[in-house]
Amino acid sequence: MSLVRTSLLNGIVVATRVLTALVINKVLAVFVGPSGYAIIGQFQNAISVIVSLAGVGLGTGVTKSTAAHFDDEVRQKAIWRTAMILALASSICVGVALVMFRGLLADALLHDGDMAGVFVWLAMGLPAIAANNLLLAMTNGKKDVAVFVIANVVGSLLILVLAGALTYYFNLFGALVAFAVSPAVTLLATAFLLRRRKWLRFRDLWGALDRGALRELSGFALMGLTSALSMPTALILIREMLSTTLGLSQAGYWQASWRLSEVYLMLITTTLAVYFLPRIAEIRQARALKSEILKVFRLAIPVVIVSSILIFLARDLIIEVLFTAAFSPMRDLFGWQLLGDSIKISGWILGYVMLGRAMVRSYVITEVLFSALFFGLSHVFVNSFGLQGVAMAFLVNSLLYVGVIAVLIRGELKRMQIRENQTLKDNGASTSPIHS
Repeated sequence: MSLVRTSLLNGIVVATRVLTALVINKVLAVFVGPSGYAIIGQFQNAISVIVSLAGVGLGTGVTKSTAAHFDDEVRQKAIWRTAMILALASSICVGVALVMFRGLLADALLHDGDMAGVFVWLAMGLPAIAANNLLLAMTNGKKDVAVFVIANVVGSLLILVLAGALTYYFNLFGALVAFAVSPAVTLLATAFLLRRRKWLRFRDLWGALDRGALRELSGFALMGLTSALSMPTALILIREMLSTTLGLSQAGYWQASWRLSEVYLMLITTTLAVYFLPRIAEIRQARALKSEILKVFRLAIPVVIVSSILIFLARDLIIEVLFTAAFSPMRDLFGWQLLGDSIKISGWILGYVMLGRAMVRSYVITEVLFSALFFGLSHVFVNSFGLQGVAMAFLVNSLLYVGVIAVLIRGELKRMQIRENQTLKDNGASTSPIHS
């Protein structure tokens, strides 16, 4: 499927996600305010870390391996079965730990021990979250875009209903519960849509672990786990630092600007996940990979630049419509944040190349290094420039990240070309006549 067609179909998913996110955003802004917004940001990042520990980090590996073994259904099923068993087992273990340490987590992350119950809700939903993410990863790897689109649309609508209703009736606690359980509820929609797909029989997802599949998934699991742990942890630490030095409301202003960036960048990030990662997994030649990278750059970068300019010009209207007057101080963050977004999208594109090419060591090191650097720069810049410093730190960190990743990808392309030349040379030698 072409990038343009995938982008158009994915646009349905993105439009739904954006609209539901904007409605939820307005509900949260009205009912919980800037300080509550900061708490929700902490909890959402905590969910990212927790679900990655529960095996959801396997999703990227499942997508890549499913696409790479497009002509071997036996291998695909072994990978699916192994990933599902690992994810369910780890989600149960993590869930037990959540229940045991719910009070400590509530005090450390939410600054309120009375909120401990939300971690119990999250623990109960972890197995369903793990199963849903892996089913979507399989669907993505099989390039079954129709199911992928519908499942995501239905999931977004379910999240809207849950978040809106629970926030309205139970305020901050209700919002936290909604974010904890809504990913699990979407499993119902995904399973229903996949029930008659010829390429999937649910009984194939259970059985003995496959050692070969386990080895194949291990590198991707490490990359997925690193990605899911490093940046969310950095964001938690940054938000905590802002709350301590500038106040919880100031942290809420930054969380609002960060969330706005996540929403408008969905078109690019979800397209990368749906189209780019499976496509990279199929590519064998350096020239084809370079061409694919350039094609995505030509589509993504202009979209982000134009979007950033429009958002900056309309920043006052956006705050009024999507938030409330209480969030007006966040307008000073728009310029730096949007510049950082325009740079960081290049890093995301190249980061997916590292995922698709299984550049495990490079990926893990860069993710950890630049997540730590983001926190370090934020601490330094906030002390010098106040709240704007964290957005400045994001811009600087994004510039450095893209520079390093570009060098690494260039090296990978050179290695691919060398291997291709060597293969051609070997094939030529093996077919040449032997003279006595």
